[in-house]
Amino acid sequence: MKNLKKSENYINRELSWLDFNFRVLEEACDDKNPLFERIKFLSITSSNLDEFFMVRVASLKNMQVSDYEKKDAAGLTPACQLKKISEKTHNMVDKQYNIYTNKLKKELESENILIINRNKLSKKQKEFTERYFKEEIYPVLTPMAVDSSRPFPLIHNKFLNICALIKKGEDKKAFATVQIPSVFKRVIKLPSENGKNSYILIEEIVQEFLSMLFMGYNVVYSYPYRVMRDADIPIDEDDSEDLLLEIEKSLKERERSEVIRLEVDSGIKEELLSILQDELNVKEDDIYKINGPIDFTFLNEIYSEEEYDKYKYKPFKPQIRKELQCDDIFEKIRGGDILLYHPYDSFSTIVELIKKSASDKNVLAIKQTLYRVSGNSPIIDALSRAAENGKQVSVLVELKARFDEENNIIWARKLEKSGCHVIYGLRGLKTHSKITEIVRRDNDGIRRYVHLGTGNYNDITANFYSDIGLLTCSKKIGADAGAFFNMISGFSEPTCWNKLILAPLWLRKKTVEMIENEIKNAKEGKKAKITAKLNSLVDPDIIALLYKASCEGVKIDLIVRGICALRAGVEGLSENITVRSIVGRYLEHARIYYFYNNGKEDLFCSSADWMQRNFNRRVEIMFPIDDKNLKKDVIKILDIQLKDTMRSYIQHDGIYKKNKCSDKKLDCQEYYIKKALEKSVQNEENNDVVFVPQIKNKEK
Repeated sequence: MKNLKKSENYINRELSWLDFNFRVLEEACDDKNPLFERIKFLSITSSNLDEFFMVRVASLKNMQVSDYEKKDAAGLTPACQLKKISEKTHNMVDKQYNIYTNKLKKELESENILIINRNKLSKKQKEFTERYFKEEIYPVLTPMAVDSSRPFPLIHNKFLNICALIKKGEDKKAFATVQIPSVFKRVIKLPSENGKNSYILIEEIVQEFLSMLFMGYNVVYSYPYRVMRDADIPIDEDDSEDLLLEIEKSLKERERSEVIRLEVDSGIKEELLSILQDELNVKEDDIYKINGPIDFTFLNEIYSEEEYDKYKYKPFKPQIRKELQCDDIFEKIRGGDILLYHPYDSFSTIVELIKKSASDKNVLAIKQTLYRVSGNSPIIDALSRAAENGKQVSVLVELKARFDEENNIIWARKLEKSGCHVIYGLRGLKTHSKITEIVRRDNDGIRRYVHLGTGNYNDITANFYSDIGLLTCSKKIGADAGAFFNMISGFSEPTCWNKLILAPLWLRKKTVEMIENEIKNAKEGKKAKITAKLNSLVDPDIIALLYKASCEGVKIDLIVRGICALRAGVEGLSENITVRSIVGRYLEHARIYYFYNNGKEDLFCSSADWMQRNFNRRVEIMFPIDDKNLKKDVIKILDIQLKDTMRSYIQHDGIYKKNKCSDKKLDCQEYYIKKALEKSVQNEENNDVVFVPQIKNKEK
């Protein structure tokens, strides 16, 4: 058999991620999406790109500085990757602003929604902005001049700024900068004229009246700019005596880390750009000249205006199924495993379970892992209350969850204060598992109730992340859950498990075994099939094994939302592999793995993607779906997504094209919205909440 690990058989993970963001961008210009959903998609591409630079590009730059020349599976060195990324991201930014200026902005204007600049203000609007500046903005601003006694100030990550050259009489020009304060909304609604809703960005107002900040000086010219800093700050766990303090230290280091991207107004004068470039130490390739407003996340503020609901998706509120609207959820779980498919099934079922456990006199202990939770988490409150009620509460709070470190430190301290036993993650690993164990004294003895999931215990993102959850009181899974928590809290390391499969010690081995079993069956002339739904497929060993399976005749269908390093449909390599990516109203976040296994149909859900980090550097859980009816339900989810004709992009040899099958229209997400409404007894007057699309790559 040919060499399956040749570099040309793999797609670089960073370039694949950029392809994913291009797919999100395609949704921004798809007329089939409501207008305000399209501006939301554009906003998402902007925030996605920010995180990509702060983490992935920063990591590659650190490798380059360290003279790290090792090639990735696709045969690219860090320097080569950075060059290709720069080319692709500059093209992406150009496309973003082309879509905004020539399509979305014009369509908004046709609906009498105007985003105007300071040069097009009417007299009435000009008077309003001047008054708003003097009364609201001016007292908050802090102009920063640069001279021999005032060094160049710290420019904070992702904050919008205005830079200017100022001059007094015949004096030499001086550089000055002012940060746009985040305490204000970025989008300011102007007085309505001629039935039109007009908005202006706060930086436009600041620029218009900038001279008031420099009395006695003439503002020669001014332009907005923004910097992106390296967020890939390593944490020295080996030499650290206190992980929490070490992470707090790293967060402070981020504030002054290297600038990896500079966004400036495309009209900026070279004289001013040169100062920024020199002071911030930015290379030419890392400068992005923006032909429009910097950072499209301001569109979220316009989206949130209630008066524009007619331009959005039809409202849908996650539903509580009739059988789960009960007083005793524990009795329901004892009656059989319960499968939840969020956001169609409401995550409130899980929140209420934790709340009930906190006050239930029969509950003795609650154990839970937390990776990312919401800013005002009801689960944190419930766990704290449980500890205060005298229950044994153990919580692993993963402090190393990127961009949630500060939030998680706050929660960890709150939980400790209330009497919970808190673990700050494990040295050298991220705990990415999603598991809760509730120990309860029932009439017939002690019983463990377990929740396992593919997504975080975040009641906010659960409204727009598509995830699977399982509630069970299976004795075998309960025993595994107890062993899991003993393992992460102490030095226990079970040699075998009943049902759960864990990374980093066992998940890779089990995954390889299941793929190889399908290969064996195919060689014997038996039906062999693999279907996998995941966020990212990168691990080169798993990809090589999938190529081998394809060559042996195994039918493989992959539903990969984001990064996919595998090339599908290549003759002699992956002819039996299909890859599709679903981009829609909800972020497809569930991980589901199906193996035909000669008709036994093994089915698993997991917190883990098929990436090196999930197999090798994270504590992950893969759990089986054993109940025959629930197994059918999950297989149906896979089947519906494979049949989707409205939200899927099909990949062939690394190139993605929107599935434009015209014979049968099927939107897999709308399908499950309809099914959720059919199963629920909630009436329409309660179905009044809009959850917006969040196509991010944050939690992975």
